[in-house]
Amino acid sequence: MKEVILLKNGEIALKGLNRHAFEDRLIKNARRKLMPVGSFHFRKAQSTIYVEPDEEGYDLDEAVDRLQKVFGIAALTRACVIDKDFELIKKTAAEYLKDELENAATFKVEAKRSDKSFPLKSPDICAGVGEYLLEQFPHLEVDVHNPDIVVMVEVRDYAAYVHGSQIKGAGGIPVGTGGKAMLLISGGIDSPVAGYMMAKRGLEISAIHFVSPPYTSERAKQKVIDLAHKMCSYCGRIKMYIVPFTEIQEAIRDQCPEDLFTIIMRRYMMKIACRVARQNECEALVTGESVGQVASQTIQAIACTDEACDMPVLRPVIGMDKDEIVIISRKIDTFETSILPYEDCCTVFTPKHPRTKPQLKFVKFAEDEMNAEELINRAIENIEQLNISNS
Repeated sequence: MKEVILLKNGEIALKGLNRHAFEDRLIKNARRKLMPVGSFHFRKAQSTIYVEPDEEGYDLDEAVDRLQKVFGIAALTRACVIDKDFELIKKTAAEYLKDELENAATFKVEAKRSDKSFPLKSPDICAGVGEYLLEQFPHLEVDVHNPDIVVMVEVRDYAAYVHGSQIKGAGGIPVGTGGKAMLLISGGIDSPVAGYMMAKRGLEISAIHFVSPPYTSERAKQKVIDLAHKMCSYCGRIKMYIVPFTEIQEAIRDQCPEDLFTIIMRRYMMKIACRVARQNECEALVTGESVGQVASQTIQAIACTDEACDMPVLRPVIGMDKDEIVIISRKIDTFETSILPYEDCCTVFTPKHPRTKPQLKFVKFAEDEMNAEELINRAIENIEQLNISNS
């Protein structure tokens, strides 16, 4: 039997005159995702993208697994391609879905007839295929509300397609259709989730991480690189920038009030991230901040942090509690890596009593005691750049 994979557009179907640009980007992302599996031909028609292997023997199960992590796909399924002959359609449904039907107790048939020249209408297709399947599998019962399996028949312009229940896709819109953003990634749970959520909205993600040797270890740095590798499953390739931050943190420790250590450190991070983002054509920063989670994430502290930026700061988990964030981190397989006990630079020189409601004028006064421009320039000059991919 000839098999293809059918990709169903979700939100893309609502686009207007630029819809083709979203579809083309989705196909580009999907093709790149399938490169380790083999060569595939893509064709789009009627809110569906057809993915056909160029040769036999490709592992379509692996291909489906990979495509489930491509943003822009609402649902997908393997399907059998046959001629538009009703007798052949009935027999193929029973043969192609034999294993699923034998293990099911209930089923229903759905049909779509986009080729209006086909002699049977959709209700007639459903009735005929359903009757045939009941004859072949006497143990089955029809359940139109909550069936164990949905037998789908699609009669389209080029051929007929038979498949079982669809698999839910990643949703969202294709990565690369919404611009570029720089993710401030730590070794924690929140920032990888924030990057994932913005990639789902079409942003191409780069990442910046701050290290403070000898206060932070190589294992802590590797942990963040491992997190970026896991994010690549959904976000695609990631450019990562490792910023040496020891000198800046020591200067903050030596020259600033202790209760302002954390907020001033965050402001330096944002200033550096903005410059690196501009150099790499990113148009926004992304952080994993959630209101009230720690001292630097109060409304007043966030306002002080934002004042140091000259570009939008996106905070997709800002209103989520920790349990909600953890659920997503488990879904994208970053949780177990995030909880490894290797501390990042955010824990270096943590004040005993951080200021939770800092006033900007006092923060800026403390910063004026430092040679900020020289410190920032030296940190940027010594950035280490990595290209992260899990293909």
